[in-house]
Amino acid sequence: MCGIAGVFAPGGVASRLDPSIRAMTAALEHRGPDGAGIWVDRQEGVAFGHRRLAVVDLSESSAQPMTSADGRYVAVFNGEIYNFQELRRHLEKCDYPFRSSGDTEVLVAAISRWGIEGALTEFNGMFAFAVWDSHRRTLSLARDRMGEKPLYYGRLGQAFVFASEIGALEKHPAGPGEIDPDALAAYMRYGYVPAPQSIYSHIRKLPPGSMLAVRGNGDAGEPTQYWRAQEPGAIGSRPDSPGTAEDAVKRLDWLVSDAVRMQTAADVPVGAFLSGGIDSSIVAAMMCRHSRRVRTFTIGFAEAAYNEAPFAAAVARHLGTEHTQLEVTADEAMSVIPKLPEIYGEPFADSSQIPMCLLSRLARQHVTVALSGDGADELFGGYDRYAWTTLAWRVMRPVPFWMRQLAARTLTCAFASLIRGLAPKEPGRRADRIQRAGELFASRDAAEVYRKLISQWQDPEEALTHPGASVLDLANRIRASASGGLTQRMMGIDQVTYLPEDVLVKVDRASMAHGLETRAPFLDRRIVELASVLPTSWKIRKGQGKWVLRQVLKGYVPQGLCDRPKAGFAVPLREWIRGPMRGWAEELISERRLRAGGTFHPDPIRWKWHEHLSGARDWTAPLWTVLMFQAWREHRLRAKRPEPGSLVTAGLRE
Repeated sequence: MCGIAGVFAPGGVASRLDPSIRAMTAALEHRGPDGAGIWVDRQEGVAFGHRRLAVVDLSESSAQPMTSADGRYVAVFNGEIYNFQELRRHLEKCDYPFRSSGDTEVLVAAISRWGIEGALTEFNGMFAFAVWDSHRRTLSLARDRMGEKPLYYGRLGQAFVFASEIGALEKHPAGPGEIDPDALAAYMRYGYVPAPQSIYSHIRKLPPGSMLAVRGNGDAGEPTQYWRAQEPGAIGSRPDSPGTAEDAVKRLDWLVSDAVRMQTAADVPVGAFLSGGIDSSIVAAMMCRHSRRVRTFTIGFAEAAYNEAPFAAAVARHLGTEHTQLEVTADEAMSVIPKLPEIYGEPFADSSQIPMCLLSRLARQHVTVALSGDGADELFGGYDRYAWTTLAWRVMRPVPFWMRQLAARTLTCAFASLIRGLAPKEPGRRADRIQRAGELFASRDAAEVYRKLISQWQDPEEALTHPGASVLDLANRIRASASGGLTQRMMGIDQVTYLPEDVLVKVDRASMAHGLETRAPFLDRRIVELASVLPTSWKIRKGQGKWVLRQVLKGYVPQGLCDRPKAGFAVPLREWIRGPMRGWAEELISERRLRAGGTFHPDPIRWKWHEHLSGARDWTAPLWTVLMFQAWREHRLRAKRPEPGSLVTAGLRE
């Protein structure tokens, strides 16, 4: 795991290459605290930078940037190629003169042997890399299939630039451009900025499973896909039918075990995140199959409704792992929040980013690599919203749309008011559920139900002074999916949007901020491809997701630890921002600060804030979205114009 950066400025001023690449690379030090490397070709106007977190082959022979044996290719690489030993044996038969024992040289050798596209078809891993071809004078970028590793790029001034994080591109003298209003609208709706956009107008994200070629004059075309995830199921090399459900369970058991075996290979200590849920429990169990000593880590909360730590501890005791637990308080959460804008680089509003940062810090005190259960929900139907959307639409569909609209408008407000009067305990949560049900009841189709369930702001334009068009309309994406049932289409959309742009972003930035490498065995390409051919009924049964994974887990832990509702990685943010975080939140979304920023209309935000504080409604999600943007904006302004006191910088316009 590392951080990479690069500048390609053919015909530019050669003397500017060195300071630019050094500043960009230095901004990635947290991703690679074990070493740094710079390579510059002033004649061609290309420069690469690399920060190293040494995991496999800790010697200098695996340092980057790395040049191929014949001198043609130079590469910088972030990630891991899990099948590198197998590929190495094949390449040794082709007489490639290896000088190291790591996976970086295998990547370079594979490109030398098969070309970039040919090599990509062979790799099983997580990666983002850049390769300079000195013969063709072209720069190529590529990103792994599921989007585990990030890669930003763009044209800044006269240079084409790329980096693992957007913060590195901010160090380029030309700057990253202004805020993209379309990206901001998408962020307000979903809580993250979807690829290929970034929050900046001049910067883009390379989509998962894509590559990009930059010609010798510095011009880049559009990214091309070398692999597509399930949307609704276009997989390059699809496996044969798994046969019976029992066959599928056995096949999945073996694949996850083998993926864990491959991903625990490292020259540094390896552990696992353990929540006590199905996914992380399977990963921990498989690690115990391959190792005598397994370390596991979990986060707990004093608030019982959010605390999964007892479940994790029970699984750890059964498996016999060395278990470490941290109970998170509001004060500890507040210590993380000021760092979030720098950690994530652009606005990001998944509140589980807070415990993920604390969990990563905890794990890094003991290990350098941690395995997680990420990806299983999207592949095997783990989210409740899949069943909720299907059930809601089944109930609503027979009712004419005009009648549903009328009912939603007239009944929900009356019922919400009644609940506030009759249910003094948590009236806001009860009223909120009724109001939310009314919003869903007014949906035109199932795709709109799904979009409303996952939206932070149902109508982002009501809060924005200059609303853009949210180009990521997931309802339209679901409608456009020509094949597969509703559940399959929702899962497919999540695999190419929510998984890479929210879940994997959350984990990558939090872990790399602490010099920790995370690996996700469920995103092994073989498991992804198997999941694509399994019937939906083997994933979701009687409204319960991940049926096939539950059958796998029953072979390792008692059934009582398998059959419990999904809890997620939620935090008691609703209570925290009404209590210990209230002062911080009030400052950021005060009417004065909102008006001074010029981005938001204060009225709808302040209305939600007052309703939330009173307990009348639960507006945690939309408020957190605004709070995270405000915190990011102020961090950016302080970096541009350092001045004493955040109240001064809060008044500066973009």
